[in-house]
Amino acid sequence: MSEKAAASTNNLVEEPNYGEAKKLPQYVAALSVCMGSVAAGTVLGWTGNITKLNLASGDLNDILVDPDVDYGWIGSFMTLGAMLMCIPIGFLCDLIGRKYAMLLSILPFTLGWLLMIFANSTGMIFAGRFITGLAGGSFCVSAPLYTSEIAQKEIRGALGSYFQLLLTVGILFAYILGAISSPQIVSVVCAIVPLFFGVVFFLQPETPVYLLKKGKDAEATQALRRLRGNNYDVNGEIQEIKDSIQQAKSMNTSLKESFKKKATKKSLLICFSLMFFQQFGGINAVIFYVGDIFDAANTSLSSSYATIIVGVMQVVATFVASLVIDKFGRKILLIISDLVMALSGIVLAIYFTLKDRELISKEEVNNIAFLPILAVCIFIIVFSLGFGPIPWMISAELLPPEIKSNASSLAATFNWLLAFIVTKFYGDLTKAISTDVTFYIFSVISLIGTVFIIFVVPETKGKTLDEIQRELNGESPDRQGIDNRGFTS
Repeated sequence: MSEKAAASTNNLVEEPNYGEAKKLPQYVAALSVCMGSVAAGTVLGWTGNITKLNLASGDLNDILVDPDVDYGWIGSFMTLGAMLMCIPIGFLCDLIGRKYAMLLSILPFTLGWLLMIFANSTGMIFAGRFITGLAGGSFCVSAPLYTSEIAQKEIRGALGSYFQLLLTVGILFAYILGAISSPQIVSVVCAIVPLFFGVVFFLQPETPVYLLKKGKDAEATQALRRLRGNNYDVNGEIQEIKDSIQQAKSMNTSLKESFKKKATKKSLLICFSLMFFQQFGGINAVIFYVGDIFDAANTSLSSSYATIIVGVMQVVATFVASLVIDKFGRKILLIISDLVMALSGIVLAIYFTLKDRELISKEEVNNIAFLPILAVCIFIIVFSLGFGPIPWMISAELLPPEIKSNASSLAATFNWLLAFIVTKFYGDLTKAISTDVTFYIFSVISLIGTVFIIFVVPETKGKTLDEIQRELNGESPDRQGIDNRGFTS
């Protein structure tokens, strides 16, 4: 390498010093936007303590619901709404900004919850679930985007983990409400959460990245100064963001050319496969119907309290995952997560085999009543440590820049489609082939996913975009001339 090239490389690798930035405003902004994640989590967790028994007895707004016909739809209409919103929200974020796109989601949140509060028919419940799903799905795309664009590199990982963490907090919040109140009261309280988000988040700035993309340099500078403080050289980072935007434009490759590359094809295969294994491992069957699972298991512990235990486990495990994901790497956590999910599913399936097929006495069944609680708790813990957050993270790291935006939206849509299939047909499947066989199927899929990860998915920890693309192409990665954003000198 020539001295000129070496100097160029050193300039790229050397970390610029813009002064001491305040981190508190960034934490406040991230936590503010993630109040929307809590709102989305309440939509996911609303069904946790609603069982077929509740529906048959008219606990849902005194509506007599046919549990065999309507139960699956009540859970799955939310996922349909989320699925249909993944692509439009991306366009909306680019059209009116990340901030106002999220504030706009308060409207469908409010309308959806009002329909469920005053519902006098299953049609109104279905409509409310669908509309709150639209709002919840929009946050799965917009909130992580906002957080990634307002955070410094040093704390981007921590702030990025808040979305998944507060999503689980929202699920737990709905579980607790469901255990102590009627579904109608739960809906009333949950309807307040997005309004609280609007009040808290309204005062936060738009992302400097979006403002610079729209040519609003003065507003971008003001926003970054709010996020970094007055003792920080915002002009230096503003220029760095501008250079990154310009560099990304100059490196733009047509979709047709991109799909000729092995790296593009392999990254898409990995991305969509991980979404498949995530959903068909059975996670949404557990999240949406955890109360029903414990009722079917006839455990001595109330299904409402068992549901809360599961929610607490999920929050704690997601918090731990945020601390270890950059230390241990993506691949090993995925392998451990998927393998233990399979084993937990097998334990749960064996319990239902022994109980439902009357292979042991009722007294012996009561003696092992702790098994479904233990299995579900372990399942939730390992899912939250690996297969919950990592498929989204690793997909973003694998996809080449020229297809990342479109492919990410399609992957999110695909994920919610799979979630709809699982939540809608879980009840039908358990009725048709029994609960134990259903969880055996989930476990086999998780085992296949484990093998797929071992042999196909690369480790992305500590690698630049260029190195990852070279590895996917089957080339030897070359660290020379690559900066920390994956651009070559």
